[in-house]
Amino acid sequence: MNRPLFAPYGAARRYAARGTLAVSATALSLALTTGAPLATPAAAATGCTGVESDFNGDGVRDTAIADPDAKVNGLAKAGVVHIVYGGGKGALELTQEAAKAGPSEPDDRFGYSLAVYDADLDGCSDLAVGSPYEDIGKLVDAGRVNVVYGSATGLGAGKATVEHVQGAGTMVGIAAEAGDWMGYSLAAGKSSGGVPYLVIGVPGEDIGTAADAGSVVYISGSTTLTAGVVNQDVTLAGPVPDVVEPYDRFGASVAATATAFAVGSPGEAEETRSEAGAVTIFSHTLVSNVPKPLTQLTQNAPNVIGACEPGDGFGTALAMVPYRAPGASATTESVLAVGVPGEDLDTTVDAGAVQVFKVDAAGAYTEMAWIDQNVANVGGTAEPGDYFGQRLAAGNTAPESESTATNTRVAVGVPGENGADGIVDRGIVQVFPLVGPPGDSDRILEPGSEIPTPPAARQYTGMSIGSAGAAGVYVGMPYGPADGRAVYLFPWTLGASGVPTQTFKPGQGGLPAEANTFGTAVR
Repeated sequence: MNRPLFAPYGAARRYAARGTLAVSATALSLALTTGAPLATPAAAATGCTGVESDFNGDGVRDTAIADPDAKVNGLAKAGVVHIVYGGGKGALELTQEAAKAGPSEPDDRFGYSLAVYDADLDGCSDLAVGSPYEDIGKLVDAGRVNVVYGSATGLGAGKATVEHVQGAGTMVGIAAEAGDWMGYSLAAGKSSGGVPYLVIGVPGEDIGTAADAGSVVYISGSTTLTAGVVNQDVTLAGPVPDVVEPYDRFGASVAATATAFAVGSPGEAEETRSEAGAVTIFSHTLVSNVPKPLTQLTQNAPNVIGACEPGDGFGTALAMVPYRAPGASATTESVLAVGVPGEDLDTTVDAGAVQVFKVDAAGAYTEMAWIDQNVANVGGTAEPGDYFGQRLAAGNTAPESESTATNTRVAVGVPGENGADGIVDRGIVQVFPLVGPPGDSDRILEPGSEIPTPPAARQYTGMSIGSAGAAGVYVGMPYGPADGRAVYLFPWTLGASGVPTQTFKPGQGGLPAEANTFGTAVR
């Protein structure tokens, strides 16, 4: 079934149970390791400078743009990732063949998810590419993730690509199954101890008889890689809050900083409230290669605003950045934004909201803000079916400085927002400060205005947003009329004009003209 795990929003997120293929909780709790070095560490490989998202080591930021529905060699929805090298140095069409990741096949949707990090600590950025609809043998939509290494001669031109798939390599003891959707979500970086990590969501994983309970694979290391598989029944590093249940979809969203990472379970039922949602926080500290669980957030948790309600989808989207408190000498905390796109505001059904939390290294949390379009001084008006918070991206432009409203920002996708002229599901992106009142410096990005793409029905603007780190926020336009396909880079703090600083468009700047869902994921 080559379909998204969730349709854009609403009742379409609910779908029939698939088969009863299952893997035991015991098998999933295994922590696995491979002793063979998979990368050679270096302080900095020749030509690699350590600049963020620099795949070719020239000191200039590069951009990865996914088109998972692209044809490759005539094969529908095989998927491709376009690499645009900074400084006008051309573009690379990264197919599975170009990535040396095996042959392209129909419906693989290579590039459905992306993450950028320095996996081998050589100073060049590397790209993790999720293909959650990859068939493994005869197992439809089992999914896989490839890590494509950067080098001074470009992405995929140096070290051999590493494949992460259940049943092989680091996960040799874990069986792949149909409909696992491994790689549906990705987060990556370097822990405060300097160790590269990759968090892989497997939200379709069946645990025992619990269909789509979900799990997460945690890959750690630069030379010898270890893999720990976590679900809500695993206790190796301490009990994971809550229990495995059908359709929790644990791992549907993930986000991380150097001190912690978060896992969304938007299908989590709270008592009789189906799909209320939950978020579990983990440390990068490992016990038998499994990350240590810290706490769980729900709208029924102590000192959390709101209350769990059916269909809230708390945790559908997550974004996380480093946070330094006033007067602190080091950045040891994180700020976590949680999307709640199914939140009803009084009688306004599925208007949506975002909740912002400060989380320390031990998992203690404080809610910093509740954001919706009815909050004082926030632009726009909450309306039924807006799905405010369906997607999130965040950035901290000065992580080693005190966190302020200027340097910590969050972009919120509102894909169900209708245009003032009645254009249905045109969508917008709204940018807020993460510190202080959200209405003090929010800004709306909408098609036909700040976003140069003309507005159209069912454009779902806000379904693709990605952090470009300090450089700003990417807004992808993968839906709507074909001639509107594009990706735009906006600074986090917008001037009066709100003009994008960069535009990536099919047929321009070395990019091929064909575009199917160009910009579904951008990093």
